[in-house]
Amino acid sequence: MEPEEGSETARLLQSFERRFLAARTLRSFPWQSLEEKLRTSSDSELLLDILQKTVKHPVCIRHPPSVKYTQSFLLELIKKHEVVHAEPLDELYEALAEVLTTEEPTQCHRSYVLPSGDSVTLSESTAIVSHGTTGLVTWDAALYLAEWAIENPAAFRHRTVLELGSGAGLTGVVICKTCHPRAYIFSDCHSRVLKQLRGNVLLNGLPLEPEATADSESPLVTVAQLDWDEAAVPQLSAFQPDIVIAADVLYCPEVTLALVGVLQRLSACQRDRVPDVYVACTMRNPETCQLFTTELGRAAIRWEAVPPHSQKLFPYEEHSEMAVLRLML
Repeated sequence: MEPEEGSETARLLQSFERRFLAARTLRSFPWQSLEEKLRTSSDSELLLDILQKTVKHPVCIRHPPSVKYTQSFLLELIKKHEVVHAEPLDELYEALAEVLTTEEPTQCHRSYVLPSGDSVTLSESTAIVSHGTTGLVTWDAALYLAEWAIENPAAFRHRTVLELGSGAGLTGVVICKTCHPRAYIFSDCHSRVLKQLRGNVLLNGLPLEPEATADSESPLVTVAQLDWDEAAVPQLSAFQPDIVIAADVLYCPEVTLALVGVLQRLSACQRDRVPDVYVACTMRNPETCQLFTTELGRAAIRWEAVPPHSQKLFPYEEHSEMAVLRLML
């Protein structure tokens, strides 16, 4: 019997579902709440429900998360069960046995549940740094910017969006699915990132040009190779964006300077159609953020911090300090 929507048990199940699908860290799960619920229950129905919402979830069956992550999750569930129940739960051990015989691939999947109930699924590297780039995984500021976009769909509706440094593609796919842009241009410079990015766009049912049709409800989507150091005015001018976004791209001085440079060239080639610019960042290194705002001042680019949004729809590190900056080119 399904728990009533809005009940404490339903909220607990939803929390486990969202966090497991995103395949990030076991620390984010409400383990204490689960243990408290198990102590007041005489059967194992709750654990079976959690198993169906996580490891046995239809999305996970089609697009499996990391094997190591799944194994650690099941071991933690078994530990919580054994604390309060004497009899083993066969379904948990069977699921663990299946995972133990599965080889860990170099790619896994992460899925994110949207407010509509639809999901976004991305293929990502199982390593934070792979093939000489950090662009093969989703970073927290991309999730934060996607949440802001969901709360502010009018900023994107019927507009052409250029994303700088799209990485795995989370923010762009969310915007395409929820904010109804006219066109969306994903961009990056690393060949391996671009290959994975194209795959993720198609995985989420977004047709890439020239396959997209003019009467399609989906936006016109392209994936462009764009090196910020080498991008010339003609290439940037051809994009004709109404809005430019970037997330988690302020991670070293060289990249920060290159970003300011490409923004200057975008401004110079579109004086009659200056785009809105939003940059989301995680405050890891104050010096890097200070360098960015200092260089914006030197380039005569004004900026302001966007008020924090109210909803946390996607699971990411609780202690992460993030912000969205609006730039005026």
